[in-house]
Amino acid sequence: KRNKKIYLDYAATTPVDTEVLKVMTQYFMKDFGNAGAIYKEGVFARESLNNARKSVADILNARSEEIIFTSGSTESNNLAITGVIDNPKNLHAITSTIEHPSVLEVFKAFEKKGLDVTYIGVDESGIVNPKDIKEAIKENTILVSIIYVNNEIGTIQPISEIAKMLRHFRKQNSRFKIQDSELPLFHTDASQAPLYFFMDVNKLHVDLMTLGGQKIYGPKGVGCLFKKKEIKLNSIIKGGSQEGGARAGTENIPLIVGFAKALELAEVGREKEIKRLTELQDYFIDELNKEIPQMKLNGSMELRSPNNINIYIPNINGEFFVIILDNYGIACATRSACKEGDEDEGSYIIEALGHSKERSKSSLRFSLGKTTTKSDIDYVVKILSESVEKYSNKLFKCTKRKIKWHPNRNQHIWFLNTYNFELYLFFKKVKNDLKSLEKLIMSKNYFQN
Repeated sequence: KRNKKIYLDYAATTPVDTEVLKVMTQYFMKDFGNAGAIYKEGVFARESLNNARKSVADILNARSEEIIFTSGSTESNNLAITGVIDNPKNLHAITSTIEHPSVLEVFKAFEKKGLDVTYIGVDESGIVNPKDIKEAIKENTILVSIIYVNNEIGTIQPISEIAKMLRHFRKQNSRFKIQDSELPLFHTDASQAPLYFFMDVNKLHVDLMTLGGQKIYGPKGVGCLFKKKEIKLNSIIKGGSQEGGARAGTENIPLIVGFAKALELAEVGREKEIKRLTELQDYFIDELNKEIPQMKLNGSMELRSPNNINIYIPNINGEFFVIILDNYGIACATRSACKEGDEDEGSYIIEALGHSKERSKSSLRFSLGKTTTKSDIDYVVKILSESVEKYSNKLFKCTKRKIKWHPNRNQHIWFLNTYNFELYLFFKKVKNDLKSLEKLIMSKNYFQN
């Protein structure tokens, strides 16, 4: 074990940058006014809100009134889709098979209400073909929603190319309008993009765009939706007239100010961090290929976020390996954090690439960040290669897991369902955890409690 924790799950969430925390602090106790009040404290809160909105708008090359602050990417995605689609009957929408659950689940819910949804597949590298979207468009297509950078495999979608194709379609089919907007509208979930990719909405040519604070070293619980001025959204949270009537509720000034600062820092530090992480990414993949030659990369190598390494290692159980690596002070993931609670499920995104269920369960995602160093990668490769040699084939049969915390015993309870028996492992937080697990697995003994 190492004293230093090696955190390699930045795609799930990031720590709050010290500069971000610094600008937020005053709004929790000193300048805590409600932006809707007309006395001094409220006016100051309103000015801070307006400044944050302008800062975000300037970075996106948008108007201030086109920025709607939300509680995060999930709400922004819900607002973008539900806000456009009011009565789903006789309407059609297009999305991809590798979207975040906060997009896919909204469309699935609308399908039950009569919305016609086309799910565009991707190639083996995880890229959407704009031609497939073009062929799927119908006269009643109201919305196209395609993720900018995938949260699991890091692949970059051709957003500008898709937008260009949609603009051409609109010109030829301008008779189909709603609220004076030519359809279909184009939405992208750009939650994973700001740290490494340009965010100019006029170059991306999107109508709606989702962002979240927790992916960019900002606070959790805040994000925004860019919405072109001419688009009218149906609000999904009813109440006051905040956020131009699109999102009721008292504005969370500390988080909004922190989000704006995080986005500003992302813009300033992007070029330098891209270069640094690209070098680390290449080094990581090269070392993995040397030490674990049977390893394969999930998704495109070329069209990939510089912080993402998603790999398949035959004959391992991905979730088992997350626990093993955690015991050595390494944090990584198997798939989206939003899907980790689902039992006996692999990554639907890896399956969407045309791979097997087995591969989707035998994959690991490492996402690099500000604190990642070359020595961290050397250590991870060493521990991972040793663990693969030691545990692959022996852990592969474990197909179902549930981790719970037992407050009375102060222990982790790990439930595994294998082919013909149930295995309950009780992990105490002591140094011989992994040795006990190894001994148990090697002997194929088990106990029930």
